[in-house]
Amino acid sequence: MKICGQNIRKIRRSKDFTQEYMAFEMGISQKAYSDIENARVKINFETLTKISDILEIKPSDVCSVSHKCGNDFEGKYNDLVEYMKKSGMEIPKEFL
Repeated sequence: MKICGQNIRKIRRSKDFTQEYMAFEMGISQKAYSDIENARVKINFETLTKISDILEIKPSDVCSVSHKCGNDFEGKYNDLVEYMKKSGMEIPKEFL
């Protein structure tokens, strides 16, 4: 997910946020945050959501999962939302 880290860095810099600021807002060390931007760690959905909230963007603006889903991204997305509804899970507003 190297591209995700590069996108995060680009958006962060466009907002004049430092790595230290991002790390503080996320409750992690600057080193841990740097590892995210440099793709030394995998980004889970919770981390992606935190970063997106701080940057005031949608998670999909940072990382797109469409390249992992092939040509049927829309179908898999709809299946995921439907599964979440049936399971009584709260659907994040970013999904809708």
